[in-house]
Amino acid sequence: MQAFLLHHRALGKRFDTEEWNLNLFDRYLAERKVPSLTAITSALVTAFVCSRNRPMAKSYNLLISVLKRWFDWLVAQEWIGESPLQLQPRRLAGARPPFLFKQAQARRLLALASELPDNPSAGQRGIIYPMIFALLYGLGLRVGEVTRLRVRDIDWDRSVLAIRETKFLKSRLVPMGPKMAARLKVYLERRERHTGQLEPSDPLFSFGDDKSRPMQAKVASRVFTALWPKLGIEVPPGVGRPRLHCLRHSFAVGTLLRWYSEGVNPNDRLLWLSTFMGHSRPSSTAVYLTITGELLDAANARFRRFASPLTKGTTP
Repeated sequence: MQAFLLHHRALGKRFDTEEWNLNLFDRYLAERKVPSLTAITSALVTAFVCSRNRPMAKSYNLLISVLKRWFDWLVAQEWIGESPLQLQPRRLAGARPPFLFKQAQARRLLALASELPDNPSAGQRGIIYPMIFALLYGLGLRVGEVTRLRVRDIDWDRSVLAIRETKFLKSRLVPMGPKMAARLKVYLERRERHTGQLEPSDPLFSFGDDKSRPMQAKVASRVFTALWPKLGIEVPPGVGRPRLHCLRHSFAVGTLLRWYSEGVNPNDRLLWLSTFMGHSRPSSTAVYLTITGELLDAANARFRRFASPLTKGTTP
């Protein structure tokens, strides 16, 4: 498994999700004392997948996909004769548009997160999680980019965050406004009052006595999943269940709405938004620009302004 991961990381892939899923399978094999690769049978693979209890087709198919790529790679390396994976991916239902947070709902989420109590394994939860959610919603960062931030990644003089070796091992600089910078300063002051002075190499978000270990992105996702039902949000029919990634999605759509309201042509700035969000091409950003009622109204208003001179016999 390590050789497989090293192979793909040498090609510039992060492969954190793949490593997570392979570690689950590795522990499963170790618990059953499987002695070698050739001892991995189809029945064993099926039993492992069934033990993971993944009712959602997307999550189930991800696990199947990781195992398939690993087994196919083992066959190509001639470490095994054939893949023992015989399971087929589940059919995905029609993709639902993501839930988009309005500003009032995002503020309510931050307020609820600030009320989170500490537990024996995680202190300062009421400080850490509001800051994480604010960065996701306010700057459109990926959750893994936020949880991997370290103190040295904040450039206070230029109000810039350094996002290092993110998706496809790319790095970028993300500017932040004065309100976000002020929120970050307050966060660090509160953290240091409890944990002592943080070193530049320390992660911004960590739990326990070992301040050198950043928290995992999946932990933040689980906390969000537990919080959002308490918001009293009514999810519109046909819209997907709120996920932590919806905060990033909401940032992209909110940016487009602001451009429309300012009379800016979104096509002229889509490349800016793509670069800001860390996409390799604008088409990747376009996926986030879900059509909503607000966006349709803004687009219609812009078209009316363009077409109005035509109805009066003048040139737009």
